[in-house]
Amino acid sequence: MLVHEGHTRSLRIDQRLAWSFAGIAGALNAAGFCAFGSFSSNMTGNVSALADHLGLGELALAIQALALVFTFMAGALCATLLISAGRHRRLRGIYAYSVLAEAVLLASLGLLGAWLPPAMHGAILVLGLSFLLGLQNATVTQITDARVRTTHVTGMVTDLGIGLAHLLARRGGVHPGPDAGKMQLYGVTVAAFLAGGVVGVVAWRLLGNTLLLVAAGLLALMALPGIRSARRLTSP
Repeated sequence: MLVHEGHTRSLRIDQRLAWSFAGIAGALNAAGFCAFGSFSSNMTGNVSALADHLGLGELALAIQALALVFTFMAGALCATLLISAGRHRRLRGIYAYSVLAEAVLLASLGLLGAWLPPAMHGAILVLGLSFLLGLQNATVTQITDARVRTTHVTGMVTDLGIGLAHLLARRGGVHPGPDAGKMQLYGVTVAAFLAGGVVGVVAWRLLGNTLLLVAAGLLALMALPGIRSARRLTSP
């Protein structure tokens, strides 16, 4: 799941990647909202909020929205630099290492949250999650050649709408119909993000920062097999 990249990947592998990572992203995004009232992965909403706050002269709130956009971008930047360095060194497991880095940083954020004063807890948490979800989205985007994105669903909901329109047109004999594989992939991703969000809200209320440690453990469990597989493939 984290070794093969680009067009060497099958639809089944992409679907596994989509539902597992979108579920975790949905849970973390919901946890950030519960903690601070802002979404960590919804950059469309954050840019819109930035515009609103600037227009209303609410500078402090505008800075918060801008910080979320920049930390998400910084996460994507770091993931891309890491992956580029791994490719340059022909490290086959670089995507798995990127996910493992996300897991380690997420666990660190969860542990840090236990020591933060209440006044700072929500803001630090949502910024940290924004960085990590940017890292995750860039990793998934590059390994799948942008077929899968796991931290937001706007584009996929749009594509599902287009696909449904094509399906209706096919019944009228106007269009050959949508790509069933892509429709299934997008549907799985949206459903997983939704289900992860529901679980994330409930788990945050019950577990608090422990949710981040659980999510980090799940990410590590997905990364380690990829690292072992890559080592076997590169060993003489």
